[in-house]
Amino acid sequence: MNIRRHLVNSTRPNLSSPAMLEVSNLSVSYGRNLILQEVSFKLNSGQLVGIIGPNGAGKSTLLKSILGIIPTSGKVLIEGQNLRQAHQQLSYVPQKEEVRWDFPVTVGDVVMMGRYKRIGWVAGPGKRDHEVVKETLEQVDMLPFKDRQISQLSGGQQQRVFMARALAQEGDIILLDEPLSGVDTTTQEIIMSLLGRLRDAGKLILMATHDLEVALHKCNQLAFLNHQLIALGTPKEVFTAQILASTYGAKAVSFENGLAGATMVLD
Repeated sequence: MNIRRHLVNSTRPNLSSPAMLEVSNLSVSYGRNLILQEVSFKLNSGQLVGIIGPNGAGKSTLLKSILGIIPTSGKVLIEGQNLRQAHQQLSYVPQKEEVRWDFPVTVGDVVMMGRYKRIGWVAGPGKRDHEVVKETLEQVDMLPFKDRQISQLSGGQQQRVFMARALAQEGDIILLDEPLSGVDTTTQEIIMSLLGRLRDAGKLILMATHDLEVALHKCNQLAFLNHQLIALGTPKEVFTAQILASTYGAKAVSFENGLAGATMVLD
């Protein structure tokens, strides 16, 4: 059986209407280095998709390709529209290391930046924009810090602010690049609880993560990536010893969990 082909198609998209997100033959190269090779999949609303794979597998590159911020070959469609037509549908939380935390702005300023795709850089924010900032900060338990300088927050608090910024964009597709990396337990719980509610409300969420435990138990779809899409499906379908070995190579030495019969142990 061709595992990759079978499982990538196992999401069973609704054929009566365009998928919320369709990626076709997506390839990315940096110089002579091929980072992604002909990645294709379709995803619909109401999914929390964990993108997992080893370091350097192309997880961040995949998210940035979907956003259209790096050159690619292939196609990305959002409900049948190209990125230029549907860019407002996307919300993004970058890796913490990519953000200048010493920039002199307040928490409220950062979240308001998430509104600029909708209000533009010339027109000032209106009543609705200020309401959205308040609402999103409440969702991540950061409203009391609204006037605090972003540089004065802990790492977990900063990540929650960027979650609020992504929510303020009001996109139906939310892309997160290692949102749980280097944050405290409280922040992890707040983020995962919020993502579960957003999924249940019909959002499509793609989360690159190294936390296999969270991916296994909190995501309802898993995408195994190592330059190519190895498998995509439910945890029960794809969290198997064979797919883990195909993704992580010889490092996958044992496997035991309650869902698919195992937990991966890496050398």
